[in-house]
Amino acid sequence: MFKHSRVVFISAAALAVVACAKPAEPAKAAGPELTTDTQKFSYSVGINLGKQLHNVKDEVDVKALEAGFEDSLSGAEPKLDDKAREEILKATVQKLQAKQVAEREAEAKKNQEDGDKFLADNAKKDGVKTTASGLEYEVETEGTGPKPKATDKVTVNYKGMLLDGTVFDSSYERGQPASFPLANVIPGWTEALQLMPVGSKYKFYIPSKLAYGERGAPPKIGPNAVLVFEVELLSIDKDKPEEGEAKKEGKSK
Repeated sequence: MFKHSRVVFISAAALAVVACAKPAEPAKAAGPELTTDTQKFSYSVGINLGKQLHNVKDEVDVKALEAGFEDSLSGAEPKLDDKAREEILKATVQKLQAKQVAEREAEAKKNQEDGDKFLADNAKKDGVKTTASGLEYEVETEGTGPKPKATDKVTVNYKGMLLDGTVFDSSYERGQPASFPLANVIPGWTEALQLMPVGSKYKFYIPSKLAYGERGAPPKIGPNAVLVFEVELLSIDKDKPEEGEAKKEGKSK
């Protein structure tokens, strides 16, 4: 798992916002038959621009967009001068950024509240133990091997889930265990794996402060998200190269 960020961009040719919204289901559109290379080229340009603008489609007036194309291609005098165009692009991006920030703050607040409630309820369940840091875990299979230290490399099989059960990462699905230094993983993993004797299978409930915190790991992990992991510790491998998805940002893969 890695930390990432979402950012809004303006290109020189058109306005495009990179957001985490899911694209709408494609609709079958009527239009001219594409019989010539010129028509096919023009249509392809339109599709590419439409994809760029999909996440800001509510801000786009197609007829005005067509008029802008026509004026630009024909060399006609633009209806808005350079300064006016720059100002409206800047103002629209600022509006979209503010909306994005507000939505993310609302998501972070909800995730924090849901996570706090989940952890409080979960800690009361039979078999669930809580460490001083707030990490919660339960033992599914207790191994008999040694426990790793924070300086060790380990090989594991694991599945990472959100509270709603969504799987965001799984070595099982990839069909290959993951190997990595414990110094390179999120704090919850560094602590959790040191609790496990080799041969064990544990389930961990990791508070956001021990995972990705307010930043989250877009697009799969939101801000302040509590994470649930099922982990099998296969071996301690001091000489194996690091692999897998449980590394901190800025560390080599």
